[in-house]
Amino acid sequence: MLTLTGGHVVDVRSGRIRRNVNVVVRDGRIERITAAAPPPEAATVELGGRYVLPGLISVHTHLSVRYPFSAIDESEDSGLTALRALSRAQDALHAGVTTIRCVHEQNRADLLVRTAAEQGWVAAPRIVGAGRAISTTGGHGHGSACSYADGHDGFLRAARQELAAGADLLKIFITGGIAHQGESFTGAQMTAEEMAAVVRAAEEHGTYVTAHAGSGSAIREALHAGVRGFEHAYELDEDTAARMAERRVYLTPTLCVTRCPEWMAEHDFTAWQIERALEVGPGHLASIRRAIAAGVADPADPGVPGITMLAGTDYPPGEPIEDTVVAVREMEFLAEAGLDPAQTLRAGTLDAARLVGLAGRAGAVEEGYLADLIVTDRDPLGDVSALRRIPFVMQAGRIVRDDLPAPRHGGAL
Repeated sequence: MLTLTGGHVVDVRSGRIRRNVNVVVRDGRIERITAAAPPPEAATVELGGRYVLPGLISVHTHLSVRYPFSAIDESEDSGLTALRALSRAQDALHAGVTTIRCVHEQNRADLLVRTAAEQGWVAAPRIVGAGRAISTTGGHGHGSACSYADGHDGFLRAARQELAAGADLLKIFITGGIAHQGESFTGAQMTAEEMAAVVRAAEEHGTYVTAHAGSGSAIREALHAGVRGFEHAYELDEDTAARMAERRVYLTPTLCVTRCPEWMAEHDFTAWQIERALEVGPGHLASIRRAIAAGVADPADPGVPGITMLAGTDYPPGEPIEDTVVAVREMEFLAEAGLDPAQTLRAGTLDAARLVGLAGRAGAVEEGYLADLIVTDRDPLGDVSALRRIPFVMQAGRIVRDDLPAPRHGGAL
Protein backbone atom coordinates (compact mmCIF):
# COMPACT_ATOMS: atom_id res chain seq x y z
CA MET A 1 0.00 0.00 0.00
CA LEU A 2 1.17 3.53 -0.79
CA THR A 3 -0.49 6.85 0.02
CA LEU A 4 -0.04 10.05 -1.97
CA THR A 5 -0.47 12.71 0.70
CA GLY A 6 -1.10 16.44 0.77
CA GLY A 7 -2.43 16.81 -2.75
CA HIS A 8 -5.43 18.10 -4.64
CA VAL A 9 -7.33 15.61 -6.84
CA VAL A 10 -8.49 16.84 -10.23
CA ASP A 11 -11.96 15.38 -10.84
CA VAL A 12 -12.03 15.27 -14.64
CA ARG A 13 -15.62 14.04 -14.60
CA SER A 14 -17.04 17.10 -12.83
CA GLY A 15 -14.34 19.63 -13.65
CA ARG A 16 -13.77 20.33 -9.95
CA ILE A 17 -10.89 20.00 -7.51
CA ARG A 18 -10.98 17.89 -4.33
CA ARG A 19 -8.56 19.77 -2.13
CA ASN A 20 -6.23 18.52 0.58
CA VAL A 21 -6.89 14.80 0.24
CA ASN A 22 -4.80 11.65 0.27
CA VAL A 23 -4.94 8.96 -2.42
CA VAL A 24 -4.46 5.43 -1.09
CA VAL A 25 -3.14 2.91 -3.64
CA ARG A 26 -3.22 -0.83 -3.10
CA ASP A 27 -2.70 -3.71 -5.55
CA GLY A 28 -2.55 -1.40 -8.54
CA ARG A 29 -5.83 0.39 -7.83
CA ILE A 30 -7.09 3.44 -5.99
CA GLU A 31 -8.45 2.02 -2.75
CA ARG A 32 -9.77 5.26 -1.34
CA ILE A 33 -9.51 9.03 -1.43
CA THR A 34 -9.67 10.48 2.04
CA ALA A 35 -8.84 13.46 4.21
CA ALA A 36 -7.76 11.11 7.00
CA ALA A 37 -4.06 11.02 7.74
CA PRO A 38 -2.23 7.76 6.96
CA PRO A 39 -0.84 5.77 9.90
CA PRO A 40 2.72 6.69 10.93
CA GLU A 41 4.21 3.50 9.51
CA ALA A 42 2.54 3.88 6.09
CA ALA A 43 4.57 4.28 2.90
CA THR A 44 3.83 7.77 1.58
CA VAL A 45 4.73 10.19 -1.17
CA GLU A 46 4.34 13.80 -0.07
CA LEU A 47 2.83 15.92 -2.84
CA GLY A 48 3.19 19.28 -1.16
CA GLY A 49 0.00 20.80 -2.52
CA ARG A 50 0.41 19.51 -6.06
CA TYR A 51 -2.37 18.20 -8.28
CA VAL A 52 -3.20 14.55 -8.99
CA LEU A 53 -4.97 13.56 -12.17
CA PRO A 54 -5.34 10.43 -14.28
CA GLY A 55 -2.56 9.30 -16.57
CA LEU A 56 -2.89 10.62 -20.09
CA ILE A 57 -4.36 8.51 -22.89
CA SER A 58 -3.23 9.18 -26.46
CA VAL A 59 -5.57 7.64 -29.02
CA HIS A 60 -3.86 8.25 -32.37
CA THR A 61 -0.30 7.02 -32.33
CA HIS A 62 2.25 5.43 -34.64
CA LEU A 63 5.09 4.15 -32.49
CA SER A 64 6.99 2.33 -35.22
CA VAL A 65 6.95 4.85 -38.07
CA ARG A 66 10.27 6.02 -39.48
CA TYR A 67 10.97 9.62 -40.47
CA PRO A 68 11.27 10.66 -43.21
CA PHE A 69 8.60 8.41 -44.67
CA SER A 70 10.95 7.56 -47.53
CA ALA A 71 13.07 5.65 -44.98
CA ILE A 72 10.30 3.10 -44.34
CA ASP A 73 11.41 -0.38 -45.36
CA GLU A 74 8.45 -2.72 -45.75
CA SER A 75 10.76 -5.74 -45.48
CA GLU A 76 12.17 -4.67 -42.10
CA ASP A 77 12.51 -7.43 -39.52
CA SER A 78 9.65 -7.39 -37.01
CA GLY A 79 12.06 -7.47 -34.06
CA LEU A 80 13.67 -4.19 -35.08
CA THR A 81 10.26 -2.62 -35.66
CA ALA A 82 9.08 -3.72 -32.22
CA LEU A 83 12.20 -2.37 -30.51
CA ARG A 84 11.72 1.04 -32.12
CA ALA A 85 8.06 1.03 -31.05
CA LEU A 86 9.00 -0.02 -27.52
CA SER A 87 11.54 2.79 -27.17
CA ARG A 88 8.94 5.37 -28.12
CA ALA A 89 6.32 3.73 -25.91
CA GLN A 90 8.64 4.00 -22.92
CA ASP A 91 9.34 7.66 -23.71
CA ALA A 92 5.59 8.25 -23.67
CA LEU A 93 5.14 6.46 -20.36
CA HIS A 94 7.87 8.56 -18.75
CA ALA A 95 6.05 11.66 -20.05
CA GLY A 96 2.80 10.62 -18.34
CA VAL A 97 1.00 8.75 -21.14
CA THR A 98 -0.13 5.56 -19.43
CA THR A 99 -2.35 4.21 -22.24
CA ILE A 100 -1.90 4.41 -26.01
CA ARG A 101 -4.15 3.50 -28.92
CA CYS A 102 -2.07 2.64 -31.98
CA VAL A 103 -3.77 3.06 -35.34
CA HIS A 104 -1.22 1.45 -37.67
CA GLU A 105 2.09 -0.16 -36.91
CA GLN A 106 4.44 -1.89 -39.29
CA ASN A 107 4.73 -5.61 -38.56
CA ARG A 108 1.92 -5.16 -36.00
CA ALA A 109 4.55 -3.82 -33.60
CA ASP A 110 1.81 -2.52 -31.29
CA LEU A 111 0.55 -6.04 -30.71
CA LEU A 112 4.09 -7.28 -30.06
CA VAL A 113 4.78 -4.55 -27.48
CA ARG A 114 1.35 -5.11 -25.92
CA THR A 115 2.06 -8.82 -25.46
CA ALA A 116 5.54 -8.23 -24.04
CA ALA A 117 4.16 -5.70 -21.53
CA GLU A 118 1.25 -7.93 -20.52
CA GLN A 119 3.66 -10.80 -19.89
CA GLY A 120 5.86 -8.58 -17.74
CA TRP A 121 8.93 -8.53 -19.95
CA VAL A 122 8.95 -4.77 -20.52
CA ALA A 123 7.51 -1.60 -19.02
CA ALA A 124 5.25 0.24 -21.46
CA PRO A 125 1.98 2.12 -21.59
CA ARG A 126 -1.13 -0.01 -21.82
CA ILE A 127 -1.51 -0.68 -25.56
CA VAL A 128 -4.75 -0.84 -27.53
CA GLY A 129 -3.80 -1.65 -31.10
CA ALA A 130 -5.21 -1.85 -34.60
CA GLY A 131 -2.28 -3.85 -35.92
CA ARG A 132 -1.84 -2.85 -39.54
CA ALA A 133 -4.16 -0.28 -41.08
CA ILE A 134 -5.99 -1.38 -44.22
CA SER A 135 -5.52 0.62 -47.41
CA THR A 136 -6.41 0.26 -51.05
CA THR A 137 -3.71 -0.67 -53.53
CA GLY A 138 -1.84 2.56 -54.20
CA GLY A 139 -3.91 4.44 -51.62
CA HIS A 140 -2.88 6.50 -48.62
CA GLY A 141 -0.33 4.60 -46.58
CA HIS A 142 0.99 2.70 -49.58
CA GLY A 143 4.63 1.89 -48.90
CA SER A 144 4.10 2.05 -45.12
CA ALA A 145 3.63 -1.69 -44.56
CA CYS A 146 -0.16 -1.53 -44.38
CA SER A 147 -2.48 -4.36 -45.25
CA TYR A 148 -3.52 -3.75 -48.87
CA ALA A 149 -6.87 -4.80 -50.28
CA ASP A 150 -9.41 -4.07 -52.98
CA GLY A 151 -13.11 -4.81 -53.27
CA HIS A 152 -15.64 -5.99 -50.71
CA ASP A 153 -14.24 -9.49 -50.30
CA GLY A 154 -10.64 -8.30 -50.21
CA PHE A 155 -11.37 -5.83 -47.42
CA LEU A 156 -13.42 -8.36 -45.49
CA ARG A 157 -10.53 -10.83 -45.64
CA ALA A 158 -7.94 -8.19 -44.68
CA ALA A 159 -10.04 -7.02 -41.73
CA ARG A 160 -10.52 -10.54 -40.45
CA GLN A 161 -6.78 -11.16 -40.74
CA GLU A 162 -5.98 -8.19 -38.48
CA LEU A 163 -8.58 -9.29 -35.96
CA ALA A 164 -7.25 -12.85 -36.02
CA ALA A 165 -3.79 -11.47 -35.30
CA GLY A 166 -5.13 -9.81 -32.15
CA ALA A 167 -6.15 -6.30 -33.23
CA ASP A 168 -8.44 -4.50 -30.77
CA LEU A 169 -10.00 -2.32 -33.49
CA LEU A 170 -9.69 -1.73 -37.23
CA LYS A 171 -8.22 1.30 -39.01
CA ILE A 172 -8.90 2.23 -42.63
CA PHE A 173 -7.81 5.03 -44.96
CA ILE A 174 -10.86 6.42 -46.76
CA THR A 175 -9.16 9.49 -48.30
CA GLY A 176 -5.70 10.66 -49.17
CA GLY A 177 -3.58 12.68 -46.78
CA ILE A 178 -1.24 15.66 -46.72
CA ALA A 179 2.19 14.02 -46.68
CA HIS A 180 2.52 12.81 -50.26
CA GLN A 181 2.55 14.78 -53.50
CA GLY A 182 -0.14 13.85 -55.96
CA GLU A 183 -2.53 12.86 -53.17
CA SER A 184 -5.63 14.78 -52.09
CA PHE A 185 -7.27 14.54 -48.68
CA THR A 186 -10.60 15.41 -50.28
CA GLY A 187 -10.62 12.49 -52.70
CA ALA A 188 -12.32 9.23 -51.70
CA GLN A 189 -10.08 6.15 -51.79
CA MET A 190 -12.54 3.48 -50.63
CA THR A 191 -15.96 2.47 -51.88
CA ALA A 192 -19.01 2.23 -49.66
CA GLU A 193 -18.94 -1.55 -50.12
CA GLU A 194 -15.32 -1.77 -48.98
CA MET A 195 -16.06 0.29 -45.86
CA ALA A 196 -19.11 -1.83 -45.08
CA ALA A 197 -17.03 -5.00 -45.31
CA VAL A 198 -14.61 -3.75 -42.66
CA VAL A 199 -17.46 -2.60 -40.41
CA ARG A 200 -19.03 -6.04 -40.74
CA ALA A 201 -15.80 -7.76 -39.68
CA ALA A 202 -15.44 -5.41 -36.71
CA GLU A 203 -18.99 -6.04 -35.57
CA GLU A 204 -18.43 -9.79 -35.83
CA HIS A 205 -15.74 -9.35 -33.18
CA GLY A 206 -17.54 -6.79 -31.01
CA THR A 207 -15.31 -3.88 -31.95
CA TYR A 208 -15.36 -0.82 -34.22
CA VAL A 209 -13.69 0.90 -37.18
CA THR A 210 -11.88 4.21 -37.18
CA ALA A 211 -11.05 6.02 -40.41
CA HIS A 212 -8.34 8.36 -41.60
CA ALA A 213 -10.61 10.94 -43.21
CA GLY A 214 -9.83 14.31 -44.73
CA SER A 215 -13.11 15.52 -46.16
CA GLY A 216 -16.71 15.91 -45.12
CA SER A 217 -18.03 14.02 -48.14
CA ALA A 218 -15.97 10.92 -47.28
CA ILE A 219 -17.00 11.15 -43.63
CA ARG A 220 -20.68 11.25 -44.59
CA GLU A 221 -20.26 8.09 -46.66
CA ALA A 222 -18.39 6.40 -43.82
CA LEU A 223 -21.10 7.36 -41.33
CA HIS A 224 -23.63 5.62 -43.54
CA ALA A 225 -21.39 2.52 -43.61
CA GLY A 226 -21.25 2.40 -39.81
CA VAL A 227 -17.78 3.80 -39.12
CA ARG A 228 -17.66 5.10 -35.53
CA GLY A 229 -14.35 6.92 -35.30
CA PHE A 230 -12.63 9.55 -37.44
CA GLU A 231 -9.07 10.84 -37.55
CA HIS A 232 -7.91 14.31 -38.74
CA ALA A 233 -11.01 15.84 -40.45
CA TYR A 234 -8.96 18.42 -42.33
CA GLU A 235 -11.97 19.84 -44.18
CA LEU A 236 -15.22 19.51 -42.25
CA ASP A 237 -18.40 21.39 -43.15
CA GLU A 238 -21.18 22.30 -40.72
CA ASP A 239 -23.65 19.77 -42.11
CA THR A 240 -21.21 16.87 -41.73
CA ALA A 241 -20.28 18.03 -38.24
CA ALA A 242 -23.96 18.05 -37.30
CA ARG A 243 -24.38 14.50 -38.63
CA MET A 244 -21.35 13.37 -36.64
CA ALA A 245 -22.84 14.90 -33.51
CA GLU A 246 -26.16 13.17 -34.16
CA ARG A 247 -24.35 9.82 -34.39
CA ARG A 248 -22.21 10.68 -31.33
CA VAL A 249 -19.04 9.51 -33.05
CA TYR A 250 -15.44 9.91 -31.94
CA LEU A 251 -13.12 12.49 -33.53
CA THR A 252 -9.37 12.71 -33.04
CA PRO A 253 -8.20 15.95 -34.72
CA THR A 254 -4.39 15.42 -34.52
CA LEU A 255 -3.85 19.17 -34.82
CA CYS A 256 -0.12 18.64 -34.34
CA VAL A 257 0.29 17.42 -37.90
CA THR A 258 -0.57 20.81 -39.41
CA ARG A 259 0.97 23.10 -36.78
CA CYS A 260 4.51 21.96 -35.90
CA PRO A 261 6.96 22.92 -38.68
CA GLU A 262 10.06 22.94 -36.46
CA TRP A 263 9.43 19.38 -35.29
CA MET A 264 8.84 18.28 -38.88
CA ALA A 265 12.09 19.87 -40.03
CA GLU A 266 14.02 18.19 -37.21
CA HIS A 267 12.64 14.83 -38.38
CA ASP A 268 13.61 15.30 -42.03
CA PHE A 269 10.22 16.05 -43.50
CA THR A 270 10.66 17.60 -46.93
CA ALA A 271 10.18 21.30 -47.55
CA TRP A 272 7.09 20.44 -49.61
CA GLN A 273 5.58 18.39 -46.76
CA ILE A 274 6.14 21.20 -44.26
CA GLU A 275 4.72 23.81 -46.62
CA ARG A 276 1.71 21.62 -47.32
CA ALA A 277 1.02 21.03 -43.63
CA LEU A 278 1.11 24.74 -42.88
CA GLU A 279 -1.11 25.45 -45.88
CA VAL A 280 -3.74 23.02 -44.58
CA GLY A 281 -3.38 24.20 -40.96
CA PRO A 282 -5.82 27.14 -40.85
CA GLY A 283 -8.59 25.16 -42.53
CA HIS A 284 -7.89 22.18 -40.27
CA LEU A 285 -8.28 24.34 -37.16
CA ALA A 286 -11.47 25.89 -38.55
CA SER A 287 -12.86 22.40 -39.22
CA ILE A 288 -12.25 21.29 -35.65
CA ARG A 289 -13.90 24.45 -34.39
CA ARG A 290 -16.95 23.52 -36.47
CA ALA A 291 -16.95 20.09 -34.88
CA ILE A 292 -16.83 21.62 -31.40
CA ALA A 293 -19.61 24.06 -32.31
CA ALA A 294 -21.77 21.10 -33.38
CA GLY A 295 -21.62 19.91 -29.78
CA VAL A 296 -19.16 18.10 -27.54
CA ALA A 297 -20.58 14.83 -26.26
CA ASP A 298 -21.37 14.62 -22.56
CA PRO A 299 -21.17 10.98 -21.40
CA ALA A 300 -23.55 11.83 -18.57
CA ASP A 301 -26.23 12.83 -21.09
CA PRO A 302 -26.14 10.26 -23.92
CA GLY A 303 -29.41 11.44 -25.42
CA VAL A 304 -27.98 14.79 -26.49
CA PRO A 305 -26.10 15.02 -29.82
CA GLY A 306 -22.39 15.58 -29.53
CA ILE A 307 -18.99 14.53 -30.85
CA THR A 308 -16.55 12.91 -28.46
CA MET A 309 -13.37 14.93 -28.98
CA LEU A 310 -10.16 13.06 -28.25
CA ALA A 311 -6.46 13.73 -27.84
CA GLY A 312 -4.23 11.92 -30.29
CA THR A 313 -0.91 12.98 -31.71
CA ASP A 314 -0.13 11.00 -34.88
CA TYR A 315 3.51 11.60 -33.99
CA PRO A 316 4.91 9.50 -31.08
CA PRO A 317 3.34 11.12 -27.98
CA GLY A 318 6.50 11.22 -25.88
CA GLU A 319 8.54 13.07 -28.51
CA PRO A 320 10.01 16.40 -27.35
CA ILE A 321 8.41 19.41 -29.02
CA GLU A 322 8.38 23.14 -28.23
CA ASP A 323 9.60 22.69 -24.63
CA THR A 324 7.10 19.93 -23.86
CA VAL A 325 6.07 16.60 -25.44
CA VAL A 326 3.73 15.98 -28.35
CA ALA A 327 0.92 14.58 -26.16
CA VAL A 328 0.74 17.79 -24.12
CA ARG A 329 1.15 20.07 -27.13
CA GLU A 330 -1.85 18.40 -28.78
CA MET A 331 -3.99 19.08 -25.71
CA GLU A 332 -2.93 22.72 -25.80
CA PHE A 333 -4.02 22.85 -29.44
CA LEU A 334 -7.40 21.34 -28.52
CA ALA A 335 -7.87 24.09 -25.95
CA GLU A 336 -6.94 26.66 -28.59
CA ALA A 337 -9.55 25.13 -30.90
CA GLY A 338 -12.26 25.81 -28.33
CA LEU A 339 -12.54 22.98 -25.81
CA ASP A 340 -12.95 24.29 -22.28
CA PRO A 341 -10.41 23.15 -19.66
CA ALA A 342 -12.50 20.24 -18.39
CA GLN A 343 -13.30 19.07 -21.92
CA THR A 344 -9.63 19.27 -22.85
CA LEU A 345 -8.59 17.12 -19.91
CA ARG A 346 -11.37 14.61 -20.61
CA ALA A 347 -10.21 14.36 -24.24
CA GLY A 348 -6.96 12.91 -22.97
CA THR A 349 -8.32 10.94 -20.00
CA LEU A 350 -11.94 10.04 -19.22
CA ASP A 351 -13.42 10.25 -22.73
CA ALA A 352 -10.40 8.52 -24.24
CA ALA A 353 -10.81 5.71 -21.71
CA ARG A 354 -14.30 5.01 -23.07
CA LEU A 355 -12.94 4.69 -26.59
CA VAL A 356 -10.17 2.26 -25.64
CA GLY A 357 -12.43 -0.02 -23.62
CA LEU A 358 -11.41 1.20 -20.17
CA ALA A 359 -14.64 2.92 -19.12
CA GLY A 360 -15.10 2.50 -15.39
CA ARG A 361 -11.51 1.29 -15.00
CA ALA A 362 -9.22 4.15 -16.05
CA GLY A 363 -9.29 7.79 -17.05
CA ALA A 364 -10.28 9.24 -13.66
CA VAL A 365 -8.96 9.49 -10.11
CA GLU A 366 -11.76 7.57 -8.44
CA GLU A 367 -11.98 4.74 -5.94
CA GLY A 368 -11.70 1.35 -7.61
CA TYR A 369 -10.01 2.72 -10.72
CA LEU A 370 -6.57 1.67 -11.90
CA ALA A 371 -3.89 3.75 -10.22
CA ASP A 372 -2.73 5.39 -13.44
CA LEU A 373 -1.78 8.76 -11.99
CA ILE A 374 0.24 11.83 -12.85
CA VAL A 375 1.09 14.88 -10.76
CA THR A 376 1.41 18.52 -11.84
CA ASP A 377 2.71 21.55 -9.95
CA ARG A 378 -0.19 23.75 -11.05
CA ASP A 379 -3.95 23.32 -11.54
CA PRO A 380 -4.51 21.99 -15.09
CA LEU A 381 -8.16 23.07 -14.96
CA GLY A 382 -6.89 26.62 -14.75
CA ASP A 383 -4.37 26.15 -17.55
CA VAL A 384 -3.81 22.94 -19.49
CA SER A 385 -0.19 24.01 -19.94
CA ALA A 386 0.30 22.86 -16.35
CA LEU A 387 0.79 19.45 -18.01
CA ARG A 388 4.12 20.70 -19.34
CA ARG A 389 5.67 19.71 -16.03
CA ILE A 390 4.76 16.23 -14.80
CA PRO A 391 7.23 15.26 -12.05
CA PHE A 392 5.49 12.04 -10.99
CA VAL A 393 3.99 9.18 -13.01
CA MET A 394 2.36 6.00 -11.72
CA GLN A 395 0.93 3.19 -13.85
CA ALA A 396 -1.28 0.55 -12.22
CA GLY A 397 0.25 1.38 -8.84
CA ARG A 398 3.86 1.19 -10.02
CA ILE A 399 5.93 4.37 -9.83
CA VAL A 400 7.63 4.93 -13.17
CA ARG A 401 8.82 8.50 -12.58
CA ASP A 402 9.45 10.39 -9.36
CA ASP A 403 11.08 13.80 -9.68
CA LEU A 404 9.28 15.25 -6.67
CA PRO A 405 11.49 17.24 -4.30
CA ALA A 406 9.91 15.77 -1.17
CA PRO A 407 11.31 12.42 0.00
CA ARG A 408 9.24 9.26 0.10
CA HIS A 409 8.52 7.93 3.59
CA GLY A 410 7.79 4.57 5.16
CA GLY A 411 9.48 2.25 2.71
CA ALA A 412 8.90 1.15 -0.85
CA LEU A 413 5.66 0.33 -2.62
